[in-house]
Amino acid sequence: MKEPIFTGSGTAIVTPFSKDDILKVDYDKLDELIEFQIAGGTQAIIINGTTGENPTQTVDEHADVVRHAIKTINGRCKTIAGVGSNDTMTSLYFAEIAKECGADGILMVTPYYNKATPSGLIKHFSYVADRVNIPMILYNVPGRTSVSISIDVYKELAKHPNINGTKEASADFGIVGNVLSQCAGELNLWSGDDACTVPMMSIGAVGVISVASNIIPDVVAKLCNVCLAGDFKTAAEMHRKYMHLFETLFVEVNPMPVKTAMNLMGMDVGGFRLPLCEMQPASIEKLKAAMSAVGLKTNG
Repeated sequence: MKEPIFTGSGTAIVTPFSKDDILKVDYDKLDELIEFQIAGGTQAIIINGTTGENPTQTVDEHADVVRHAIKTINGRCKTIAGVGSNDTMTSLYFAEIAKECGADGILMVTPYYNKATPSGLIKHFSYVADRVNIPMILYNVPGRTSVSISIDVYKELAKHPNINGTKEASADFGIVGNVLSQCAGELNLWSGDDACTVPMMSIGAVGVISVASNIIPDVVAKLCNVCLAGDFKTAAEMHRKYMHLFETLFVEVNPMPVKTAMNLMGMDVGGFRLPLCEMQPASIEKLKAAMSAVGLKTNG
């Protein structure tokens, strides 16, 4: 039986960039965002995930952001470092940095672009897990990587003592159900999509790695807590209330909508690094409407 790295709400936190220079991380703002998350009841902060725009960070910058976040968090919640890459050696290097800095775990996405075979996926994840003694969360998001982790691959990877679980963002409840039934006790499962949190937790997921919690950490924390307590009547009511917002935060590619929402709320997290860019005006209006519907005030 593998104890999960965390249960409940984990935030895939954005990386704030300077308003004056998009090539600089705003570390003072990052500290503010971390405090906002901890105050809201977030159980884990995932740094340098997809929402943190890790593909556009340099290797040195990636390491600096992880070090800074871990120092600021200072054990007040779990810290999980994104180490995903389509190059196994780069993932290994990032995992070594995470271990050295004192991260509680790592998040490792399927290698994008290469379109690895099932055997290649097993070797990719195992290569890192064999060499760095730190709990790993797999990350299955075929909509972004063009490759999915099959149940047979999951069953093989679940045998590894350093592979703690998976963030499932495939929206394939066949995969989800089979992981929970065929890898029971050996692979914890987190929702990778806010819109799927309640359905997935109702059948055994232990929490969510959330985008929406960047703007509503207290809500997502409560949603997870009521699910963990077995109060799915309350969870269903919350799910229905926030479902449109969850979906609208993906009206354009993540993290463009959530960073836009944060800026609309006055959080000043800066812009995006190309090829991410400003949202279309029509999408911004949809986002504002979805935010307004749940009582979130915007500055425009």
